[in-house]
Amino acid sequence: MIAAFFIIDRKNKNKKDKAMHSSLLNKYLPELSRYKVSLPILDLACGNGRNGLFCLQNKLAVNFADSNAQSLANVKQTINNAADKYQATLATFWHVDFEQGGSQPLAEHSYSAVMVFRYLHRPLIEQIKAAIVPNGLVIYETFTLSQAELGRPKKPDFLLQIGELAEHFIDWQIIHYFEGTTLSDTGDRSQAIAQIVARKPL
Repeated sequence: MIAAFFIIDRKNKNKKDKAMHSSLLNKYLPELSRYKVSLPILDLACGNGRNGLFCLQNKLAVNFADSNAQSLANVKQTINNAADKYQATLATFWHVDFEQGGSQPLAEHSYSAVMVFRYLHRPLIEQIKAAIVPNGLVIYETFTLSQAELGRPKKPDFLLQIGELAEHFIDWQIIHYFEGTTLSDTGDRSQAIAQIVARKPL
């Protein structure tokens, strides 16, 4: 059983928010842990790496991928600065533009799982599905159209339609699905999101 305890300092809540991994990973880490000696997990559009770092801390191989080279450098520095916490040999880094027109960046890549948080580029979704090996997992969480009423992002290109995320994985085994308004992981603001954890069929 995995427990996580968070103390929020309101003066530094932005800093805390950046470092906090998604609560979804606390619940579904055992599912990811099936693949410890297999293919890595892709942390797609990883940003500051908060979710991939949590997996790495739990001895899971992670491929950190982002279009921002500085973000990847920061993640690497975090790992190097905490050698007692992270096993650096389990981490790989991929500087990639997932939105380059006409490209298929995930072609010929295979992963035990792909996780995506707070990022939506619809042309990638079929590539994500193809890159996950049979019986592998997708963990996806991002904003829905209702988020425009609560704050950013507001652009429809970055927001899921009602029921859209479930529709993309309708032929997969749905382990978890949520769509609605909830508190952020820090508990300091409301957010409109959809979440899915699904297993690719054999």
